[in-house]
Amino acid sequence: MADDLSAPLPGRKRQRQDAVRNALRGKFPLARVLLGIIVLLVGGFVARLVLVEDPNGGRPSAEVAVNSTRDGNQIANTLATRPLDKPATITADPEQTPVGKPTTPMSTGVGFTATGALPDLSEETADGPIPRISAAGEKPFNAYAVPFNAAASAGKPQIAIIVSGLGINESGSLSAIEQLPPDVTLAFAPYGKTLQSTVSAAQGAGHETLLEIPLEPFDYPANDPGPQTLLTGDPARSNLDKLFWLMARFGGYVGVMNHMGARFTASGSDFSPIMEELGARGLGYLDDGSSNRSIAPQLASGNKVPFARADLFLDDNPAREPIQAALKSLEAKATQDGHAIGIISALPISVQTVAEWSRELENKGFVLVPASALMK
Repeated sequence: MADDLSAPLPGRKRQRQDAVRNALRGKFPLARVLLGIIVLLVGGFVARLVLVEDPNGGRPSAEVAVNSTRDGNQIANTLATRPLDKPATITADPEQTPVGKPTTPMSTGVGFTATGALPDLSEETADGPIPRISAAGEKPFNAYAVPFNAAASAGKPQIAIIVSGLGINESGSLSAIEQLPPDVTLAFAPYGKTLQSTVSAAQGAGHETLLEIPLEPFDYPANDPGPQTLLTGDPARSNLDKLFWLMARFGGYVGVMNHMGARFTASGSDFSPIMEELGARGLGYLDDGSSNRSIAPQLASGNKVPFARADLFLDDNPAREPIQAALKSLEAKATQDGHAIGIISALPISVQTVAEWSRELENKGFVLVPASALMK
């Protein structure tokens, strides 16, 4: 104390300043405060990157139309500006579509939807639109059936040919559509990347179409018909959900045809809800004739489902001469019963052989008809 009192005034002042500075350092740790501020700034920046979806990272941006096609596509503009409660309808331009050549359902100008179905005959589901009976009572089977000249064919044996397995191979399917006459019915598998456009090409060329549905065979799963196969023992609701998914793959078909399914079509408890649904939706059912245990005829009759059973597989041996022999057997069946149904696969040799055979059919006294003509 004596030293402090005896110290010069400037010295005492410096001591007081040092004391104050040391006290401030003790109360406010400056380095820690700065570190905390830096942590907050970095944390805020990271949080913005995580929580804010901004691919430009906050950089200013502007949209510039480069080679804009606005108003250049009349069809797109029509679809974009049409009322939401009306179906999209596109009318063919005679200058763009050669006169006399078939057009797809989308270009007929009669109100078909993008799936090839009529709006009044479509029901929206989670999987897409599926067929239904219209409010006026019109059934898809009648609406999509390809008409034929019944008067001209009176008294003549009628033959229906169904090509199965189309839609998976686009080039093969389009080749079959081009080679075969319109009265040949085409059955499409519910798969394929370009399924809708291929089906539209078939319907536009005048072909009647069927949807193939995969059903459980006896040796399932060693022999697997494909995704969404309807299975015995599954709850009816589960199989119906699969059926709706399958039915939504495309539109404009008169009915369905089984793909495999010897076990499923023999089970009344499993098959009955499916046939009941087909009847409620106004669709037909064509049995490929591969299983003698199928109870499809009885179930179809009980549910008022238009039904037919194929008589003969034409290309079990996929070569020209065996297929020609099978076609002669089909002619004999038609002569005996007045009608017959044959099924071929979409193999090139099968399609080509049937196309050649069909050109001489009328001269033989037979009439080629769509499958719906023989479905009672």
